[in-house]
Amino acid sequence: MARKNVRRVKDLETVKALGHPLRMRLYRALTVTQRATASQLAEQVDEAVSLVSYHLRKLAAHGLIEEAEQGSTDGRERWWQAAVGGVSTEDVDFRDAPESEGAYVALSRLAARQRHELYQSYLDTKSAWPDEWRDASFNSEYLLSLTPQELAGLRTEMNELLKKWEARSDAAREAGEREGREHVAVHTAGFPFRP
Repeated sequence: MARKNVRRVKDLETVKALGHPLRMRLYRALTVTQRATASQLAEQVDEAVSLVSYHLRKLAAHGLIEEAEQGSTDGRERWWQAAVGGVSTEDVDFRDAPESEGAYVALSRLAARQRHELYQSYLDTKSAWPDEWRDASFNSEYLLSLTPQELAGLRTEMNELLKKWEARSDAAREAGEREGREHVAVHTAGFPFRP
């Protein structure tokens, strides 16, 4: 199954919906597992099934997730999957009003915080991972002096590189190649700063 397209979110209501901490965790968990029930997701995020079901319906109302084929013979279970291959937001879409910009910044902060928590979780459990995984993992920072055009070019090149590896990952999953594979998070950010 080919990966779905990334959806560029431009509307304030969807940004607000995704900007809820539990909804973002559920969306990420569903993206990783590909298909799951509210019960399975509730176990992953350590929340009540009724609360998870409520937030899944909110994500579905904004077209971020959708019902999936049944994953078992139990017809009472409702299965969910991501409706899109990812979500992106662009600053330019939220500059028109303080409320829009505030919601966009809040969503961006939440995403950054959850990415940081994910990496901290890895650091907390690092000693439990085999050496080959510890040797392969990385965390780097490069401090560059670029123009806006150069930064945009860097972003484009990095996205192309990551899409190549994403396609390789998808092909392996579709071929049933699971041995030796783990979920891997790659977080990148590029932004100006003044020392």
